[in-house]
Amino acid sequence: MKRFAAVSLAVLMLLTVFASAASAADVIEIRGPVYNGSDINDIIDTYGAGNTLTIDATKFAAFYYDIDDNVTTETLSIVKKPDTKDNVIGEGGIVYSTTIQNVAYEYENAAAGWSNYSLIGFFAEKYIPINPDKADKLAKLVLDSDDKYTIRTGELLDLGEGYAIEAKQVDVDGEKVWLEFTKDGEFVDDEIISVGTGDNTWEVELDDVQDEDDVVVLRVHVNQVFQGAVDSIAQIEGLWLIDYANAMTIESDDEFGELNDVSINGKTLTITNEDTFTLTRDDADEIAEGMFFKTADTSSNVLRFYVMKEITEPGTYELRGQVASGAGDFTWDATKFAGFYYDINDDVSTESLKVSGIKGNVIPEGGLVYSTTIKNVDYEYSNAKANWGQYPVIGFFAEEYIPLNADKADKLAKLILDSDDKYTIRTGELLDLGEGYAIEAKQVDVDGEKVWLEFTKDGEFIDDEIISVGTGDNTWEVELDDIQDEDDVVVLRVHVNQVFQGAVDSIAQIEGLWLIDYANAMTIESDDEFGNLDDVSINGPTLTISNEDTFTLTRDSEEEIGQGMYFKIADTSANDLRYYPYVEKTIGDEGPEVDETPSETEPADDNVTEVVTEPVEGETEPVEGETEPVEGETTEEEPADTPGFGVVLGLVGLLAVVYLVRRNN
Repeated sequence: MKRFAAVSLAVLMLLTVFASAASAADVIEIRGPVYNGSDINDIIDTYGAGNTLTIDATKFAAFYYDIDDNVTTETLSIVKKPDTKDNVIGEGGIVYSTTIQNVAYEYENAAAGWSNYSLIGFFAEKYIPINPDKADKLAKLVLDSDDKYTIRTGELLDLGEGYAIEAKQVDVDGEKVWLEFTKDGEFVDDEIISVGTGDNTWEVELDDVQDEDDVVVLRVHVNQVFQGAVDSIAQIEGLWLIDYANAMTIESDDEFGELNDVSINGKTLTITNEDTFTLTRDDADEIAEGMFFKTADTSSNVLRFYVMKEITEPGTYELRGQVASGAGDFTWDATKFAGFYYDINDDVSTESLKVSGIKGNVIPEGGLVYSTTIKNVDYEYSNAKANWGQYPVIGFFAEEYIPLNADKADKLAKLILDSDDKYTIRTGELLDLGEGYAIEAKQVDVDGEKVWLEFTKDGEFIDDEIISVGTGDNTWEVELDDIQDEDDVVVLRVHVNQVFQGAVDSIAQIEGLWLIDYANAMTIESDDEFGNLDDVSINGPTLTISNEDTFTLTRDSEEEIGQGMYFKIADTSANDLRYYPYVEKTIGDEGPEVDETPSETEPADDNVTEVVTEPVEGETEPVEGETEPVEGETTEEEPADTPGFGVVLGLVGLLAVVYLVRRNN
């Protein structure tokens, strides 16, 4: 019995140690246009046509859009119904519709059968209809690529979602390659592809995919085969793959979130709401499949909202602006460009991008103007009595920055954290704030009314303070001097909610965190250049940058505007022009990756696309009572390659259990 109790205790201790190992995923929010009015009917009247307000892919960056062919498939409409009023959309008032369209492969080679394929957007994801004439059976598009990949025999090319291609052998003449297609390591199909005959596209067809036969699930174009003295390799250029193993059939009685009235009419799928839908203020209400209406925290006589798609899957995503056509002038602000900074509660935006005077596809000198102005917004932690009212903010090329001087836009530091989440930390523990910044709870006084906090950057001491919650003066504000030649700069604000001195633990509960990356602050000078924007003007709180040289919107290209912001221009005729601005955000890794066992695959040439993982701004949700990571990073009190404090305690406990078992035997 003693042995059983000891082992049980050991198991419980292990569960305790590893329970806090999970971390929250990064999230990207892709938003649509902002709608502002007194109520829902007023918004439909103002922004819609007749009794309908329609959002398509030219306005909502999450919806599928092919700029070259100007192809969209999805729309989301809000329709006036008898019970549509105030902030309530009536029954049947939300109409989601999507229609199968033909689009071009990324790998363009009509002679080799790479011309067009059928595609349908489905709740802002790309799907392939298994039957191109009916929108009821869909499989997610995994890959559509014209990148080059060179793989040696015996190597796997990971296509994603468990699918892979292996180059089994190359013939002695270097004209044929034997490829094998697998799913989760299981054989699916294989083929010998000859590049000598020109018939070098392998098309895998499978039967019984959602009761459909002869379904093309994979297309591979082999560009070259090489048999060398050392290596046997195949170069692939052209890959297309669907997730046939997880294909679905949509039935008329299916429900998708709040949309539950399904209609399938050939190539068109339409889904509406059978019940009323309330736009809850200060909340995000899911429509379906990760698509939401986000509504501002306003009074009852004001309604402001936008549609947005919440992305958590690894990949790189475009946050694009509305599509501009022709040579007319066009201006993007935060309501038209999802990349620009926007605070929905305060209805605050700071950035704009204007194009004017285009001739053909050339923007003249001074015709491309980026402008941003300092504005005040509320802290996420709303507590005016504790001096958490507002702070100045400025968007800078689609990133959120803080001006070091609230009245001048020339000295900026990136905002790392603005949070009203609760974090409970024990004495001796570090709360990782991101970018190398951290707070440590050093000690709690014996009365449980004060906590000694220390602020560090990359492990180096910056400042410390004893905060008392008994007096009510429980906000710690760290001010530093000589930040880009500015003194008394507030770089950190911490609100300590509670302090507790127990028999076992001494803890502090923090609710309210605000931090800027002062160590990497910058000063903008009049002679600075930002990509193709090089004429800088600073007028108090407003920063304006324009182009001193002409800017060509080269068709079928991406042209950098500045600081990671681009124009994407369609491949159109000389008498047509279509383009939009965009920025990219990345979560995790994406795209095919080569298994480096048994050997590493080299890229085919310099044209191979490399995916670079960048940090994405976004905050994790902490669990009350635990120290949680901020901005997707791990909270730890020791380097990542050493056991954490909880693990050490667990190991000590296990050793104690083993000792007790041995002693009792």
